[in-house]
Amino acid sequence: MNPAPGYRKHPGHRIETKPAEERVRVTFNGEVIADTRDAIRMVEAMEGSTVAPVVYYIPRKDVKMDRLVRTTHRSYCPFKGHASYYSLAGGPENAVWSYEQPYDEMLAIKEHLAFYPDKVDAITAAG
Repeated sequence: MNPAPGYRKHPGHRIETKPAEERVRVTFNGEVIADTRDAIRMVEAMEGSTVAPVVYYIPRKDVKMDRLVRTTHRSYCPFKGHASYYSLAGGPENAVWSYEQPYDEMLAIKEHLAFYPDKVDAITAAG
């Protein structure tokens, strides 16, 4: 068991993860570097207000991992766990993150990657 400690301190914090049910694509320098129909759509809210934009977590199998370079940067979220980061080869640093050992409540995003929208050309989601 590895429960998220953040919920004890902030019981009103909600994170919803569900299948995106649409095709999600990420492009960088005109190249599609991620393309999936298996993305997880995450919405985070606190006391009924959205605290972050929708984030799409893409399975590693659908990402061109050879376009990513692991960095030593790390961050922590009391609801999701410790995040590892990747830079885009020939592009922005720490543009991609992953919760490789997420808390129990966030196991849906394990083995998935998320991209910062301002560090890629586009993240599109369409039926």
